[in-house]
Amino acid sequence: LCELMPYWATGYGPVFEDQPVDTIYPEESPEAKITMSCRARAHPPATYRWRLNSTDIDLDGDNHFTLVGGNLVISDPIKNKHVGRYACVASNDYGALVSREATVQFGYLDFFSSEEREAVYVKEGQGAVLLCAPPPHYPDELSFRWILNEFPIFIPLDKRRFVSQTTGNLYISKVDSSDSGNYSCFVSSPSIAKSVFSKFIPLVPLAERPIRKYPADIKVKFPDTSALVGQNITLECFALGNPIPQIRWRKMDGELPSNHEVSMAGAHLHLYNVQYEDEGTYECEALNSKGKDRHRARVSVEAFPEWTESISSTERDISSDYTMSCVASGKPKPHIRWLKDSYQVKPRHNLTFSGLTFEDSGMYQCIAENRHGVIYANAELRVIACPPTFEHNPVRRNLAAKNGRVVIECRPKAAPKPSLSWSKGTELLFNSTRVFIWEDGSLEILNVTRADEGQYTCFAENDRGKANSTGYLSITEATKITLAPSNTDVKVGESTSMQCAASHDSTLDITFVWTLDGRAIDFDREGSHFEQYYQITLFCILGGSSGELLIKNAHLNHAGRYTCTAQTPVDNVTAAADLVVRGPPGPSGGVRVDDIKEKSVRLTWSRGTDNHSPISRYTVQFRDFFSQEDWRDATTSPADVEGNAETATVLDLFPWTEYEFRVIATNTLGTGEPSSPSPKVTTLEAVPVVAPSDIGGGGGTSRELTIKWTPVQPQYYYGRNFGYIIAFKPKNDLEWMKVTVADPQARHYVHKDPSIPPSTEFLVKVKAFNIKGEGPYSLTAVIYSAQDVPSEVPVSVEAKALSASEAIVWWLPVTQHAVDGYQIRFWRNAEDSEASSQKVVVSSRENQTKLENMKPGSQYLIEVRAFNAAGFGPPSQHVQIHTKKAPPSRPPKIIGKKLKGTSVNIAWEHVEPLANESTIDGYKVLYRQAGYSTGVLYTTDKRFIDLPIHKKGDYVVEVRAHSKGGDGAVAQIRISGNTSIAPNKGTMQLFRSGSCVSLLLEHVTGSKLLQIQLTL
Repeated sequence: LCELMPYWATGYGPVFEDQPVDTIYPEESPEAKITMSCRARAHPPATYRWRLNSTDIDLDGDNHFTLVGGNLVISDPIKNKHVGRYACVASNDYGALVSREATVQFGYLDFFSSEEREAVYVKEGQGAVLLCAPPPHYPDELSFRWILNEFPIFIPLDKRRFVSQTTGNLYISKVDSSDSGNYSCFVSSPSIAKSVFSKFIPLVPLAERPIRKYPADIKVKFPDTSALVGQNITLECFALGNPIPQIRWRKMDGELPSNHEVSMAGAHLHLYNVQYEDEGTYECEALNSKGKDRHRARVSVEAFPEWTESISSTERDISSDYTMSCVASGKPKPHIRWLKDSYQVKPRHNLTFSGLTFEDSGMYQCIAENRHGVIYANAELRVIACPPTFEHNPVRRNLAAKNGRVVIECRPKAAPKPSLSWSKGTELLFNSTRVFIWEDGSLEILNVTRADEGQYTCFAENDRGKANSTGYLSITEATKITLAPSNTDVKVGESTSMQCAASHDSTLDITFVWTLDGRAIDFDREGSHFEQYYQITLFCILGGSSGELLIKNAHLNHAGRYTCTAQTPVDNVTAAADLVVRGPPGPSGGVRVDDIKEKSVRLTWSRGTDNHSPISRYTVQFRDFFSQEDWRDATTSPADVEGNAETATVLDLFPWTEYEFRVIATNTLGTGEPSSPSPKVTTLEAVPVVAPSDIGGGGGTSRELTIKWTPVQPQYYYGRNFGYIIAFKPKNDLEWMKVTVADPQARHYVHKDPSIPPSTEFLVKVKAFNIKGEGPYSLTAVIYSAQDVPSEVPVSVEAKALSASEAIVWWLPVTQHAVDGYQIRFWRNAEDSEASSQKVVVSSRENQTKLENMKPGSQYLIEVRAFNAAGFGPPSQHVQIHTKKAPPSRPPKIIGKKLKGTSVNIAWEHVEPLANESTIDGYKVLYRQAGYSTGVLYTTDKRFIDLPIHKKGDYVVEVRAHSKGGDGAVAQIRISGNTSIAPNKGTMQLFRSGSCVSLLLEHVTGSKLLQIQLTL
């Protein structure tokens, strides 16, 4: 047994299971205490004490502090007394450990000022910023929302509205009338679970017509930012402008990180799990049709301390040498310091012990610290002393292959380190050309033969005693490769095999392991491409086995060096061969763009792998800002880019357009994958060459000239500050008048001039311009200035009621030529207002029209006025008419249907009109085939009618009363074809009359017809 210090038996030093954490205590907390946790596993159990700002707390002398187990409870905390850095010290007989430090801070969020906020007045179309100005608070982390008019109505955020989570300010890119209201900034502190809101800020949009447009103007600008490795950060960028600006992000020295996300309509760039390679300058660009704005700032990446080499608990021999080493990475580089049993020792990276003593035993802590944090590594060092023993690690039985090597280990437990020697049987062994005794006591034998079989004994001795252990060495036949794999050449998609066979000791199992470029092939996961076949043959002493490898549907990544390892429990041998897979070229690398001009750029790239088939040609492709994901083949110089080229000029590009390029290589075996896209570049600006199209116009309000065109598409702007120059003149004038329109999306221009004669012929042409100059004019178009509104009043207006709902009106046409038509308005004199009048429009060729949808028995006023594109002329004098009474609302009641040879007699009762209905002038009977809306219409002043019976099909008879007010409600009866009077025949008919349903039973006997009618 090992001798330990007198108080050591079975036990161990403290190991923390729970440590204090940073705590924010709300100043308004109803719970008047703070609990700092500390618990350590130890045997014997640990005792605890606490430090505040590196000074031991006097638990007996301060009634604010109480120790509960290992936890520190602070009762009735006081801000100026109990804020600080706390650490727990756990100790027992084996030593002491200090926990990580944790801070106590008091959290608060004051109320907003009670002063009223001033109203904000903004023109419609302009941007607005409402300032939050949060009240004093701790900690800094706040979340912001804005209330509209009343709680809890929060404004939704979209591409037009944005709330900065840095300042709390509300930004509206362009204000419209719907933004009118009272706004309040709502601030929450998640650390103390408290929220407050500001006084309301009235926002008053001011109407402006037309609404002006404004260029993009970035108001939310992310600052230079420092992030920690593994951290998530968010960069904010938002712009004012009309139209609403589009936000785009880029990294100036490379692609945006793969772990990025853009949200809030572009206003947020999230970088997740930040790494060192994400460091760099980031740019946010805001653009709309009026202009662009850019902002750049740097993201620096630093790191919390992290152990690259640490300490662990260990036992060491007395009087031995030992070094404890700690190495930590981080940015800035961490500072290293050491503690033993909670007290600091000389700060350095390593602790070196020369000749350990029992006093060196204890609990050690290595602490690495930079401005971002602190990490701790804890370990127990035990110094021991004991005589040699092989109880837990005796010398083992070993196997060795003939002509191979074997190492027999000797690892007794002993302190201090023992001297070691070996014997075979009774023969002591010494170092020779074949036999070596290592420093750690292991015995190595080279070029093993059968004569080396036998018992081997290891002897160990130190100043506290001696011991020995014996093991047996057996010799087996060596494993040899008998069939090695050979080099193979295939094309992509083909299959091949590699042979491998070996001889081995028949008493040993053998396995064949295949590797590709040093990586073991996983036949389960890669079974679709690799299979292995085994064959085993056994002889008396030697066995023979093979492990053939089948490679199916070869891919380019299957090329490489294949190694077959024949392996037994005792030895192994290897043989290798190369597989060449020929296929389409790999992607080209490093596509770069230079010599950027208005319509061309030069590309250079590095050749990718040709995959053992020479590259025959390259294809250059591009995509621009407008086509997004649509890659298109580029026009190049030379037109055909040969396979040995590494540069080409791309032609026929658009000026002032953002492009990306990629290169695709082709050989005789196919076309390879495209290269990664080049960095985005923008061609130089140039004078526009495309003119607006579809020039036209005319019409409009009096004394105006309206000019219209189709705007130029954005890819043809060719530069900044794009707009239009409109030239126009009367046909016979020599001098052109010119105006400038700065909006690229404008579609029309209205020239107002009181001196412009109506319907005057003008010549018009339009051209584009930008910062580089003016483009060509469009084709000249002929348009006419607006007409004057008609001044003549229609006369001889007369009208007549046709029924209860219709009337006719007529008039004499006006003599003016510039008339497009007439508007007729009519309304009830007593019940309706003139503003709610009904309107009918007819062309200038008409001088009468029918008025419909009128109310029965009503007095109407009617007026007529001429109009053209400039507006409406003066109205005529009002004409008054009175519509007829309403037609009968009740349908006739059909009382009979009698068959008379080839005809049928339909009879009905007289309809009595109500007091407010027109008198009956007669009846209309519509006789139509079922399923059709038209038929033969009969009129009669009688209450019956004879109708012919058709031989085929069903027919419907509709009967309605007729009056001066129009046609009344309808009654229907259905008649089936082939109906005739025959002996001993009967029929049954259902028919409807208004709201009544009748059943008519007919029975024929000889020449007599019996009828029974039941009405419900």
